Parts: sequence; C-alpha cells; structure tokens
Amino acid sequence: MLIMTAINKAINWIQLPVSIAPLITFRIVFGSIMLLSTIRFWLNGWITTQYVVPKYHFTFMGLDWVQPLNNAGMHLIFIGIAVSALAIALGFWYRFAIITFFLLFTYVELIDVTYYLNHYYFISVVSFIMIWLPAGRFFSVDARLDPDIQVTEVPRWAVGTIRLQLAIVYIFAGLAKLNPDWLLQAQPMKIWLPTKSHLPIIGDLMYKEWMAYLFSWFGAFYDLFIVLFLINRKTRFVAYLVVLVFHIATAIFFPAIGMFPYIMVLCTLIFFSDNFHLKLLGLFNGSFSRRNHQHRNFKPASGKLILAFFGLFFFIQIIIPFRYLAYPGPLFWSEEGYRFSWRVMLMEKVGTATFYVREKTTGKTYEVDNTAFLTTQQEKMMATQPDLILRYAHHLNRIYSQKGIKQPQVYAQIYVTLNGRRSAPFIDSTVDLSRQPLSFKHYKWILPFHSNP
Repeated sequence: MLIMTAINKAINWIQLPVSIAPLITFRIVFGSIMLLSTIRFWLNGWITTQYVVPKYHFTFMGLDWVQPLNNAGMHLIFIGIAVSALAIALGFWYRFAIITFFLLFTYVELIDVTYYLNHYYFISVVSFIMIWLPAGRFFSVDARLDPDIQVTEVPRWAVGTIRLQLAIVYIFAGLAKLNPDWLLQAQPMKIWLPTKSHLPIIGDLMYKEWMAYLFSWFGAFYDLFIVLFLINRKTRFVAYLVVLVFHIATAIFFPAIGMFPYIMVLCTLIFFSDNFHLKLLGLFNGSFSRRNHQHRNFKPASGKLILAFFGLFFFIQIIIPFRYLAYPGPLFWSEEGYRFSWRVMLMEKVGTATFYVREKTTGKTYEVDNTAFLTTQQEKMMATQPDLILRYAHHLNRIYSQKGIKQPQVYAQIYVTLNGRRSAPFIDSTVDLSRQPLSFKHYKWILPFHSNP
C-alpha cells in the first residue's frame, strides 16, 4: 500500500504543470548547434572522406542494409539534416522537422561503426525524445501561424525527460571512471597530458604526475555529482561555472572530441529555473514575459501511455550500460558491451593488425594490405575491436573468393597496447576468423588480458 501511494504521488508530481520555457530554450539551442555542427562537418569535407571514399563500411550488427548513397546523395542527406535543424530551432513544422532530423541523422550514424561517438548517440537519443514533446507549441513559427496550438505550460515530465537523459550521460560517465587505471594509475591522463606541454603558462605542469591524478579524480567527481549541484537552486550558478570551465578545458586539451563539450555546455542550461529561461527568451523578444501570456496548459490525450513509454525507454537506457557484466574479462580489453554506455575518453588503446588469407586446398598464403580496403580511421578502430575484426575477416573472405581463391581462410596477428602497457597478443592467431559467426555472445578467440606493466 505504501509503495503504491508513493508511486501515485510520484506520477501526480511529474504531471504537475510547469513553464514550457526551458523546453523552448532547449529546442532553439539544440536546433542551432545541430545546424552549426552540420555546416562544420560539410566544410571539413568529412561527408566525402567518411561516407563516399571508403570502399567498405563497418555496419552495426543486423543493419547491413544501412549503406551510404553516392556523393550527391550523401550531400543531399546532410542538406536535409541542416534544413531540419534550422526548422527545429525556428519551430517551423516542428514535428515533421524533428522526425526528419532524427531519421536522417541516425541513418548517417548507423552507416559505419568506426565513426561512432558518444555525442552522436546522444544526439539521436535526444532527438528521439523530442519527437514526443510539445516543443513547437510556443515561441515558434508554428505558434505564430496557428495561435490555437500555443501553450505556456507543460507537464513536468516534458522538461524532466531531457534533464534525466543528461543526468544519465553524466552519471554513467562518472561510474565508468571508477576503475583502477583511471583512479589508481591516472591512466590514460599520464599519456595524454604531456602531449599538451606546448600550452602557454601551464605547459610545464603537464609532465607532473600529480596533475594527471588531479585531472582523473576531478573528472570522476565532476561527472558523478555535477547533476546534483545543477538541480540544487543554491549551487546551480556555481555548478554551471564549473560546467563551463570543465568543458572549455576539455575542448582545449582534447580537440579531437569535436563538438561534444559545446553541446553539453548549451544543453545543460535546461537545469536552470523557469524564470531564467523566460528572461533568456526575453532577450530575443523584448515584449516576452510570463505576464504577457495567458496560461495554457498542454494536456496530452494519452498522457499515461506516454509516461509508460518513457518509463520503458529510460529503463532500457539504464540497463544498456550494464550489459558488459554479461561478458568475461576486463571491459577495456575486449570492449564487449562498450558502446552506447556513455564511456567517454577512458582509455588509450592502440592495435596493429596483420591479416593473412590462406587457400585451403593449396595452403598458399597471402598477406593482406589493409590500406587497399580500409581508410586510416577504419583500420585504427578495427584493430582493437573484436566485432570489427570479425566483420573485416568476413569481408576479406568474400573479396578473395571473388578473386578466385577457393575456400579462403582468414587469420590475423593482432597486438594491442592498453593504457601504456606493453603490446600483447589480442586474438588467437590460429583461428580461422572467416568461419567464426557474428553474434552478441562472447568471442572465445579473444586472448585473456594480462596486466603487464
């Protein structure tokens, strides 16, 4: 009885009306930064180099049908992403725009595993959440064209879903840092920081061991607790200053991480109060304020169904990062269950992979030139991730079969170094990888990890 009472109170609480302003600010910020990111991607020529030039793409398991279009087609896809991002920011045909953005962006993300980044996954997840939120019903072109759709208040869960998703990102990133390499060895910071010794003023400090430990421990503490400080009204302002410093420093020290720091800085604004967002929106329209608008509450017709849907959605979001527990051995070595778990910049892992194709009937063996089939990025990522190694082996089997090699067998000698340890054999080189099935089960041909210095 007490449990049911508590659940009912919680359900009633998340359905209480709150200002729509934080959701509107988030919509504008999200659409704007997605537009800028798409333009940046285009100007850097990455559409061609990542999706047109490669001869082979590492698709996600079960999604082999997701293939890139030709050069013109891929550029049209990115035009669609940019236009839909702009429409999201403006609130123009919002529902159509957010669905289009989600589908096009996720399609691009699924083309090749080797380009997977946590913030790409974050963008897909958030855009999916936004499909179900009334973010286009106020301070938008849609509301200007049709005032009848305008609302000023939404159920608390409409804003809370975005905040919860951000909390999941931060907290799981923090939990992932609670490992011996990060906390006790300050790895991989001991490897990364000396490469930044050219920075003015603080450059000489990058060689100090205590600096590596400071970065490591502060990073873990930040990720684990920043959401708690952002939720608390008394600590929110100072916490956001820390957010700014942390992510700006991340952008300076690790530019390869791309737009992720800026995305987090802007998205984290949603933790601020309704009044803050009302004032922020007022900067765009001097006449805008809470008192200028009649309160109109948004009440979805299928409110309980949406709550049940989001309950299931976030349950899955919380379960997925723990799936690595179903696999034996250290996660960072095998990387089985690593993706989609908000593990951001946790390890320095490099592999060298040499593949051999052997003709079963004659025993004749050919050494594979990986550069003939893969880009530099693809080869780098493949060499340390078992599922990609296996996919590549299957691809080589098909290629050499087409070249007339009868019953080609594919073997590989792969050595991997993890967080500064000595290079060690990664897989069993006597296993014919072309005969090993792709699956979500543990790959037994991965060699055990030995924590050698």
